[in-house]
This record gives sequence, structure tokens and C-alpha cells, in this order.
Amino acid sequence: MNSPKSKRWNGKFDTLPVDYLKEVMAKMLDYGDRVQFSLAGAGSQLSYQVINALDKKMAFDRNHHLLASPTDEFTGTNASAVFTLDQVKARIAGVRVSTGTTAKTIRAARTGSGGGRTTAAKLGEQFATQRYEYFKNNRQTLPPAISEHSAEIAELMMKGKSVEEAFGEVVGKYFQ
Repeated sequence: MNSPKSKRWNGKFDTLPVDYLKEVMAKMLDYGDRVQFSLAGAGSQLSYQVINALDKKMAFDRNHHLLASPTDEFTGTNASAVFTLDQVKARIAGVRVSTGTTAKTIRAARTGSGGGRTTAAKLGEQFATQRYEYFKNNRQTLPPAISEHSAEIAELMMKGKSVEEAFGEVVGKYFQ
């Protein structure tokens, strides 16, 4: 995070710390597929609410503890856009995430019958580009057969690992 703890969050999803987002993602995996952050808090770690498929909401404080009573932190101008689990995973992996897309527009894109590309397809393309760039830049230090494990590397990236972590895990698993 570029700003010290005493400063208010600037509302940009890309400025949230990766370690904090990993904890948020863990709550999302347990309780719901969407998240919304409170703009009312200060510092780089905020209160947030996880939203499930039935639009039930569960709020957590900056320490990832359940908030006892609902507040107006997540209403009107106090709340950020809604982000999907895929967007959180992409941000953790280092992919720039657009904050203008809400979960509802993503859901419509996935279920639509038009020829438009889904967010998941775009995310897969971004991961493929990152994998290729990493491979190209580190070819001399990687095992020759690493390309046989590209699907596993992609799966690790979809789970929130950075490209470096995904390659490192596969190299450690199969080549050491």
C-alpha cells in the first residue's frame, strides 16, 4: 500500500495489500463469492462484507473478525464497488482489475448467449500472458519439461498465487 495506516483508503482496488486480500479471499471461499469494502475506514485494511449467491451479507472488520452488528458502513457512498472472487484472485496474482465492473454485470456476461467474452476468459488470457512472459524471462533457470505443467501453474494462479509462486511451487513439486 502506498499510503500509511493513518490515511484513508483511496478507493482503488489495486492499492489493497495482497496479504490482506488473501485473508479476504479465505473468507470469500467460506461465505460467499462477492465482496464489498467500506470506504468509511482508515488505513490500508478495511472492513468488508462478503455476499453469497442469495445476496446474504456477512460483515468482517479489518482483522477479519465477524462484525457484531450491521452498520451503515456498506451503504451509499460509504461502500466500494462489489468485487467477485475471480477479481480478488486476479488482483492477488498481480493482474490489474477494473473497478467499474460489478458482480451483476459479470454474471450477465457469463450467462448471456452473445458472442462477448466473459471475465473468466479474459482472466485466463491474462494468466497465459503472465506465464509466457515469466517463462520467456526465466527460460535458462527453469527445467526443460516445465511446459508440461502449464495447466497446473494456471490453476495455482487462479487460486491466487502469483506467477512466481506458481512456477516455484511446480518446480519444487516435480523437479527437486
